[in-house]
Amino acid sequence: MIGARSLVWLSALAVVAIPALASAADPPSPSTTASPPETPQRARLRYTLEGIELRGNVRTAGRVVLRYVKFRAGDLLDVDDPELELTRYRLLGTGFFAQVDLSLRKGSRRGAAVLIIEVVERNTLVVQNLWAGVAADEDTAGNARPLSAFLGVQVAETNLAGTGITLGAGVALAADQFALRTSFVDPSFVGTGWSAAITVLYNDARDFFGNRDVLFEAPLIAQREVTDYAVVAYRRFGATIGTGHDLGVSSSFALDYHLEQIDATVPVAASHMRGLSREPVDFSIRPGRSVLSTVRGTLTYDTRDAPFLTARGTHAQASVTVGIPGTDYSFQKFEGTLRRWWRLPWRHVVRFDAYVGAIAGDAPFFEQFYVGDFTDLLPDRLLALAPDRRQPPNLLGTDIIEVRYGDFAAKIEGEYRIPLYTGRESVYGVDLFASAGIYSVATRREFTDPPTGYRGWSRLPVDVTGNLGLRLDTKLGGVTIAFSNVLGLVAARNGARK
Repeated sequence: MIGARSLVWLSALAVVAIPALASAADPPSPSTTASPPETPQRARLRYTLEGIELRGNVRTAGRVVLRYVKFRAGDLLDVDDPELELTRYRLLGTGFFAQVDLSLRKGSRRGAAVLIIEVVERNTLVVQNLWAGVAADEDTAGNARPLSAFLGVQVAETNLAGTGITLGAGVALAADQFALRTSFVDPSFVGTGWSAAITVLYNDARDFFGNRDVLFEAPLIAQREVTDYAVVAYRRFGATIGTGHDLGVSSSFALDYHLEQIDATVPVAASHMRGLSREPVDFSIRPGRSVLSTVRGTLTYDTRDAPFLTARGTHAQASVTVGIPGTDYSFQKFEGTLRRWWRLPWRHVVRFDAYVGAIAGDAPFFEQFYVGDFTDLLPDRLLALAPDRRQPPNLLGTDIIEVRYGDFAAKIEGEYRIPLYTGRESVYGVDLFASAGIYSVATRREFTDPPTGYRGWSRLPVDVTGNLGLRLDTKLGGVTIAFSNVLGLVAARNGARK
């Protein structure tokens, strides 16, 4: 990322291939792979599946490929079954393959068929995320004052030795801050239908609190040039272990347990101007040592034809995170996401996104909703670090400018994408995109005790966001180059620290 938000976002992904599911009065020959045109009078064709033949999987073990295929020898196979297409999408979604084709050939007897799965493997050592930018402050006139650079990278081998295991690591650096991550995911632990995952984290970080005219006393924290904010210095060390199971071709659930120790140095006293009134600063973290222990459950529904340059399908997710009662942080966090893609007749793509989240109880600030994660004009968090100290642009002139972390969040966004290039070598596809949306991040107090000085609609903490750029599907992963991110380097005058 160069600028206010990630200019480069990389993830393991796959290129969509056109399926070839054949159907005819008898099982087709290997050269006959295209289904005849669908007509209302055509009878549904079913065959007894005699077996599955894999082709092209040089590095990936056959059992790994078959793990994502629900069909088995002896099943009655309907050539019009939508789960055949979903199976192809699922294989593409692993990120192991650049192309997946399904076809049928005759079996050894009449009424039997063999399902052929032909794949083209792709590079599975990928850069999942890359951040680079400038963390900035604002003076009282709303002028940007760049203070420090930040940099982060996450890499992973998503198909370790052809076993389907993911092994990854990440590091993020900012002024007086750094974060480390390591992760391991086995989608079929000891050959079962259950996955196993573990992530270990370490953060030595700081965060910045207060809106305007911040007064604080913090003798134990070296402020350096950051004097307009009350700084919380903290260390986090912990791990997450989890498991998951497929509920069908397109749905799954996961269960995670997280445990970490936090050591925070909090200012002795701090106050700031919230609206027109001076109030104490709420740091949303316990001073000294504390323990965070949570359980998280997630349901996922995924029918995307590709995880990056998606052209059709739905991705929906609902999760609940619960802070274990009796520990230092007791809270409940609810999140829901819906993303839907449509390919238009002229091959352009439209995407619709909706997100909603809410927290009940006392969650630490790094578990709360961060405004930079919802607007494209500020940097999002990198490995849970939030080095940028600017307030949101506030293009609508609301009290969103008073919010950095919130207990409630929502966002609605639309995107229009135009394919520019399709290939098969190092670059699989290039799309031009433009997006626009509206979002809100709010604390409980925005509803019960809004900041003074705001009237009417300005008391609603909402703002608009947008983006414009290119998405590239490459051998090393998915790349997003967003031009509007450069605007984030310029402090919005409407968002000045008045």
